[in-house]
This record gives sequence, C-alpha cells and structure tokens, in this order.
Amino acid sequence: MDTATPPSFSLPVRVYWEDTDAGGVVYNANYLKFFERARSEWLRSLDVHQQALRDETGGVFVVSEIAIKYHRPARLDDLLTITVCLQQMGKASMVFTQQARRGGVEGELMAEATVRVGWVDAEKMRPVKMPADVLQRLAAG
Repeated sequence: MDTATPPSFSLPVRVYWEDTDAGGVVYNANYLKFFERARSEWLRSLDVHQQALRDETGGVFVVSEIAIKYHRPARLDDLLTITVCLQQMGKASMVFTQQARRGGVEGELMAEATVRVGWVDAEKMRPVKMPADVLQRLAAG
C-alpha cells in the first residue's frame, strides 16, 4: 500500500510515554488514535466540525472498517507524520489511506491503514446520505 498518491493532509504527532508499551514502542492500538486524530484535523481544515454537524444534522462519521499493517516500531519521543489521503468518496461513505512516517511525509514508513468511514444517523446508527455542503467541502479537500 506504500502509495505514490500525495497525501491530502498531514499532522505531526509526538510519541509520548503514554503511547508506548512495556517494550518502549508505540502500542499497536495507538496508531488507530493517531489516524483518527489526523482525519479529525483534516475535517477541521476543511471547516467541517463534527459536533456542530451532529447538532445541526443529527449525523456522525463512524469507522466501519479498517485494515492496518505495521512495518517498523515507533518509539518514545519519535516525531511521526500522520497522513490522510481520500481514495474514494460516495454519498454515505469514504475510503482513506493513512500512513505514519518517522521523518516527515517522505520519511520511514512505520504503519499504514485503509479506513472506511460512513455517515450515519446518530440516533438510529443507520447509513444516510451526507449533507450536500459537507460532500462539497470533502471533495474539495
């Protein structure tokens, strides 16, 4: 999956003590947090604010599927660059590729994931069509 497609967005993330396991490397589940944080900041950069959307539309983004591959261990104090690249967009879901790299966007690949995110009615937790203005902002990003 080490794709040549340039990322839509990148976020620097420092590895702290709380992110590591007893061996001093990033605990595997914490990459999911890093990826989630980068997707959330990507949305903010497009002026898409998740709490306001929920309040205004009753809809929320949910991760419905994720596949992750770990390449190298990140360690305490590493500065990682977490990237977001929108690969597919439908009316109710999106597919992203995301990477964690040490040393910037072109740096050493630590982990990568393919993530499917859906838009659902927050009450019923059923897929619904994303609002048109949100679709436009995401497509532009």
